[in-house]
Amino acid sequence: MAEILEAHNISKNYGGVRALKDVTFTAYRGQVNVLVGENGAGKSTLMKILSGSEQPTSGEILLDGEPVQLDSPRTAQARGIGIIHQELSLFPNMSIAENLFAGRELRRGSAFVDAGGQRRRAREVLKRLGQDSVDPDTLVGDLPIGQQQLVEIGRALLEDVRVLIMDEPTSALSNHEVDVLFEVMADLREQDVTVIYISHKLDEFRRIGDWVTVFRDGSLVAHESMSRTDTGWIVRQMVGRDPDSLYVRNSSPVGDVLLDVRGLTVPGTVKVDDVSLTVSAGEVVGIYGLMGAGRTELVETLMGMRKASTGEVSVRGVNEPKGTVQARMAAGLALVPEDRQRDGLVQTMSVRDNILLSTVARMTRSGLLNGAAEQKTAKEKVGELAIKIPGLGAVVTALSGGNQQKVVLARALLTEPVVLLLDEPTRGIDVGAKSQIAGLMAELAAQGFGVLFISSELAGVMAMADRVLVMARGRITAEFTAENVTEEALVAASASESVLEGHS
Repeated sequence: MAEILEAHNISKNYGGVRALKDVTFTAYRGQVNVLVGENGAGKSTLMKILSGSEQPTSGEILLDGEPVQLDSPRTAQARGIGIIHQELSLFPNMSIAENLFAGRELRRGSAFVDAGGQRRRAREVLKRLGQDSVDPDTLVGDLPIGQQQLVEIGRALLEDVRVLIMDEPTSALSNHEVDVLFEVMADLREQDVTVIYISHKLDEFRRIGDWVTVFRDGSLVAHESMSRTDTGWIVRQMVGRDPDSLYVRNSSPVGDVLLDVRGLTVPGTVKVDDVSLTVSAGEVVGIYGLMGAGRTELVETLMGMRKASTGEVSVRGVNEPKGTVQARMAAGLALVPEDRQRDGLVQTMSVRDNILLSTVARMTRSGLLNGAAEQKTAKEKVGELAIKIPGLGAVVTALSGGNQQKVVLARALLTEPVVLLLDEPTRGIDVGAKSQIAGLMAELAAQGFGVLFISSELAGVMAMADRVLVMARGRITAEFTAENVTEEALVAASASESVLEGHS
């Protein structure tokens, strides 16, 4: 097996913190090389070094057996190394075609951008990604996050890459879009392109990976042919414990109904069609479905972010007819959104300020912010949720994905809700962080909260939910208890045309 890209004895220090400790990593030519590990294990740091955006403290990089100095992303790109980052780097006020060619515009002569040529190339890339019906002139900001992720992937496909690094490329994709991406990856492999693939989704990367490398605490702890491993082996290498102990099952007694939804209907391209459901105190309810099923639209309507045409939402037995975000928060609902970077966090603000964002009014005295109260409240929430931070004043984007998710959850809890709405709470975080989020959900249920969460991950929704509702085409098509749910039944119901009796 021919090596194409090698990192030899790479270490990386940030002040007194060692992010990478003497790591030696090999990527094989024309293979899919999977990197796994918990958030903060060092995977993304190594990828930043291999793509030129960070420099190692010590060690060397070899390309085709020769030492190379990758002192910038442009240098790496010139040598055929491209990267797709997990967090999107798109311009929402520009079109798909303009985003694909941003910084490398096609020219007619020396002065004018060849907009027609860019649109034609954009259509080719969109077709390759299974998006034939999408207009290249569509503004990226008008696309759902899954299609935005595909645009990010399309940018890399326009480059003449020999090594393509993909950091969590499927975190926001539907099952169909994942299948299309894997077909593209198979084509790249046939063209002798090397793929380095970071993922937390064990079921996915086992489908496509040829080699798996496991990181833990800044060190490379295992490297093996994928065919010689199983899921249990990978998880044990990642977290140092048995995978069966990862998820905490809620065991709280179910109390009174806290949220009662009757006949909720929301018109639109992705609709919510006559949905009824309940969530009780001490209960964790999961909603499973494919992208476009109406799950996000449902929780956004419950939260007052979308307007329902018909239906009732009652919290603790009281109908809440206004349907505004402020009214629903006052009634006792709180939402942790799917896209924590775009909708859940103010990226330029500190951990403390992000936690307190929804409750600033409580921290004021005679119109002035009470710094001591702010510090005390934020510190308490960090402790309660075991959020790992350099300090309360640290910029929130310095945290790992799992800890960023906890910051958003901390802010939601400070609004003193009775029902928490969580949209894809484990998206883009590692198995250890998923275990922590599952534990927090069970703990909240034990404290008497109701929890309603959306998940596209079969294993997660089956492990965490007391009841699972399945949505398809805006309707609830099935309901299962933790005792009778199966993967096969969930998949079948997510593609069903029928409506569950009592939910229509």
